[in-house]
Amino acid sequence: MQFPPEIEDRLAQLQEKYEAMGQDMNSYLDGLLYADFLTYWDYIHLDTLLSLQSPKTPFPDEEIFIIYHQITELYFKLALHECEQIAVAQPLTVEFLTARLKRINRYFGALTQSFEIMVDGMEKEQFLKFRMSLLPASGFQSGQYRMIEIYATDFINLIAKDKREELRHVSIEEQFEFIYWKFGATELSTGKKTLTLKQFEKKYAKTFIELGKAAANHNFNTLALQFEAAGQLTPELKTELRQLDVNVNVNWPLSHYKSAVRYLNREPEEIKATGGTNWQKYLPPRFQKRIFYPSLWSKEELENWGKAWVDSVLG
Repeated sequence: MQFPPEIEDRLAQLQEKYEAMGQDMNSYLDGLLYADFLTYWDYIHLDTLLSLQSPKTPFPDEEIFIIYHQITELYFKLALHECEQIAVAQPLTVEFLTARLKRINRYFGALTQSFEIMVDGMEKEQFLKFRMSLLPASGFQSGQYRMIEIYATDFINLIAKDKREELRHVSIEEQFEFIYWKFGATELSTGKKTLTLKQFEKKYAKTFIELGKAAANHNFNTLALQFEAAGQLTPELKTELRQLDVNVNVNWPLSHYKSAVRYLNREPEEIKATGGTNWQKYLPPRFQKRIFYPSLWSKEELENWGKAWVDSVLG
């Protein structure tokens, strides 16, 4: 049988490839001959994926709660995939950084828009009952989200705002003790660390500190300042950086705030979040003033951080 020229060319390339590795091409062709066709469900491990929901209560809406948070973590994984590509790119170009930031912004845009699915998709009374079986677990404990923050900016910008100047020149380990989210996981009555925070620190503290050190020279704020100094900070890159700032530090936390107000607000007293987190002061951007790229915003924009969202959505 005579093979077409394109088939002969591919066979020759395969022969060259396997010879370079000291391998017998015929053995690999045998493997291809006997291998079964790949299916969609096997490729994405669909059966495993659909078996990962294990509600703790008989309330049907708990499954919605679980699935949505799993979807959220998958989007965070996508964002971290882009962060890691930026970190290792050699050389890193403005075009590459802009394209990857655009991807991350799409992921957060989809997340923020989809949050209504969970907010409007659960009965309040069911949620208020099944949530008590989840203690002390909390969405606060998303390690992937914290890693995205560390990739996004200088570690000092994640410190509680009243400590930033004081701690600007100390080690990452010292700064970590005053990272902003720790103050959102304190007991409302005593100010002590919640079990939620203690669990979180035990699992991730070392990881966060190591990533903070590793990202010191290639977090997105450092990269932006380097490109700006070289006269390469394009309008498109600036737009994507500003959008990421808004997506992560305004839109996402305020979507959670809106949900917390709906589900956890009871006059005259407000219900503690799962884990006892102090969500009333932890979520609103106007309290934290957490801003990844302060040099890209005007003085007025910095002073009114998050106000436009509150006026348009909650007002």
